[in-house]
Amino acid sequence: MNSRERVETVLRGKKPDRIPLDLGGSMVTGMHVSSVYKLRQALGLDEPGTPVKVIEPFQMLGEIKPDLKETLGVDVIGVLGSNNFFGFKNEDWKPWTTFDGTPVLVPGRFNTEPSDKGDIYMYPEGDKLVPPSARMPEGGYYFDALNRQHPVDDDNINVEDNLEEFEPISTEELEHFQQEVERAYSETNQAIFASFGGTSFGDIALVPACQLKEPKGIRGVEEWYVSTLTRRDYIYEVFNRQCAIGLENIKKIYDKVGNKISLVFVSGSDFGAQEGTFISPEVYRSLYKPFHRQVNDWIHSNTEWKTFIHSCGSVTALIEDFITAGFDVLNPVQCSAADMEPKELKERFGSEIVFWGGGVNTQKTLPFGSEEEVKKEVKKRIEILGRDGGFIFNPIHNVQADTPIDNLLAMYETFKENAVY
Repeated sequence: MNSRERVETVLRGKKPDRIPLDLGGSMVTGMHVSSVYKLRQALGLDEPGTPVKVIEPFQMLGEIKPDLKETLGVDVIGVLGSNNFFGFKNEDWKPWTTFDGTPVLVPGRFNTEPSDKGDIYMYPEGDKLVPPSARMPEGGYYFDALNRQHPVDDDNINVEDNLEEFEPISTEELEHFQQEVERAYSETNQAIFASFGGTSFGDIALVPACQLKEPKGIRGVEEWYVSTLTRRDYIYEVFNRQCAIGLENIKKIYDKVGNKISLVFVSGSDFGAQEGTFISPEVYRSLYKPFHRQVNDWIHSNTEWKTFIHSCGSVTALIEDFITAGFDVLNPVQCSAADMEPKELKERFGSEIVFWGGGVNTQKTLPFGSEEEVKKEVKKRIEILGRDGGFIFNPIHNVQADTPIDNLLAMYETFKENAVY
């Protein structure tokens, strides 16, 4: 099988020739730029000091170039929108250096400003004439959204204020997706994983709207979560309007790209914490599931695409709901969280949903374990989650910064040795 056939075989519920591998197919299955740099150096793909592009500045994710994909045997290629998390394009690259000394390239509008304490501030659309929207602490690896919540006047609260970033897709953006999908389809044999945006209801990473210069409405993380209970009707209407816009955009995109896409990112909202669900099943069923169902139903009725939900944490109590909401794929399969034991997950849900991730613990084993511990865990996860298909190998979420290169190499070497059925 080629890569596209391999992934699509898994997505259809069949067993391929080997377990497919993803790296960089989405913004939740990638690798921090510092780790990408170390991996490329260790594999002899670059001369020392050769910078790596930062393709997603919020999480500081590095570009996974074709030569790295070929070396590792990656089966997935991602297609993203033209603007990044802070609302500017990845273009006009310029040199920059991370706190840990990694040489990188950042977009031209990556206009950071250091504080007296050494923290770095980022600005929406790269515009330093407006207040910053995110901060990277001194010595840090990522940006954190700043709280730009204005006082909420419940007598005059306006749903439109939380819909500013959701709008009909532009002709320019449609052409961008058409060109990127066509390029990926014709120039590679990898499965296309598309992230169109607009259907991730209540994704807390997106609520602060770091790309907007003056966000209005409910934008603070705490205020948002409280509002899902205290302003339930308001949030429901935000989702309702967002869903209508998102569906119209998906229809227009499908008219341009057709069934060349294998998989589409629908939801990135986190519903789980380390010890249990972050929200109750009742809240998921009444507030989120109706809109997940609408999106998945349209996609399954009108396209050949499969649908992907990302939710960190312990979500065992919600997986049946994810399945009946129409999701085909669950990520990141955080086996380190409570009640997420991989053997039980596979036995209970393995015939109904594909597990994309779970390959190794990126909180403990990969960054802090020994090479032997990494190898043992990767092999065990492949044996359990990969049995009879239904598994795409990826670590639990993005590979973090400061991960030992020997552990990265051990992960991919062990995968290669054990991936063939």
